[in-house]
Amino acid sequence: MKLLYQTHSPYARKALVFAHEVGLAGVIEVVNHETSPVRRNQAVFAANPLGKVPVLLRPGLSALFDSDVICAYLDTLHDLTSLFPSTGEARWAALRMQAAAQGMADAGIALRWETVRRPQAQRYPALAEGHAGKLIAAYDWLEAELSDPGPLHIGHIAVATALDWLEFRSLSDFRKGRPTLTRWFDDFARRPSMLATPLSGETQD
Repeated sequence: MKLLYQTHSPYARKALVFAHEVGLAGVIEVVNHETSPVRRNQAVFAANPLGKVPVLLRPGLSALFDSDVICAYLDTLHDLTSLFPSTGEARWAALRMQAAAQGMADAGIALRWETVRRPQAQRYPALAEGHAGKLIAAYDWLEAELSDPGPLHIGHIAVATALDWLEFRSLSDFRKGRPTLTRWFDDFARRPSMLATPLSGETQD
């Protein structure tokens, strides 16, 4: 299998961290691709009509995208404990946390457009404030939610990779006044899967 990847994408990194956690990183070839909404990458568009990474290329089978789908698929390929709880409230808690993390990454990317990437004259401060408010609310929710994190699941991976990207881009400080979230993230960031997949690089528009 090949994973179309980008070293500064929180979504791509989530998929690769997941692969490490379930022991599949060694059977996946990581192929770096730069993508941007304003710079078309034909190789990525050939596999994903949205032109975004991550994309998992499977020999003889259709390509899979996005990170949620790729992680769910990878979870079917190993014999370790599933990182997608199968039943009960544990399942919904994990998927809910994954959804919150994906929303945080989305809000962070939107905030970056309004504060860094869009030309100054085209920025909308009120929209930036709205996206920043979503992040703050999510951090406060996680401060309570992670007081008893339980066994590792997909939501934890999604949250850790989103938080690390937000810190990497200096977009929002999740640490201030949130000791539980800070301690949990710092512990997670020391996992081999995170250390093996560092963020790097800048978006090429």
